[in-house]
Amino acid sequence: MTEKKTVVIGASPNPSRYAYHAVERLTEKNVPVVAVGLRKGNIGPVEIQEGFPPVEDVDTVTLYVGPKNQDYWVDYILSLNPKRVIFNPGTENREFQNYLQANDIQTEFACTLVLLSVGNY
Repeated sequence: MTEKKTVVIGASPNPSRYAYHAVERLTEKNVPVVAVGLRKGNIGPVEIQEGFPPVEDVDTVTLYVGPKNQDYWVDYILSLNPKRVIFNPGTENREFQNYLQANDIQTEFACTLVLLSVGNY
């Protein structure tokens, strides 16, 4: 798999959360991953960063934040200058999708875990 540095927004140290599993699977697939969330913690060897940490050379942002809370992240996501943003199930937001596309960022309504499992990440 080619290296697609990924920022997981909505990362959680709770192992019952999908964002937790996404960080685990990305790490297993040797995808460089930065976990960003509201609470500190770790997902395996990956430390969850709070706030808006600067990250360079971002290929993908994968969202695990519902539409009602996405406004908080808009400027940060744009600052990362990702090539694409994945809206995982439950995060779909057509208005945000249109805004990202207007800023030349590809978007997908997809599940990161499924994309990884079928080799389409």
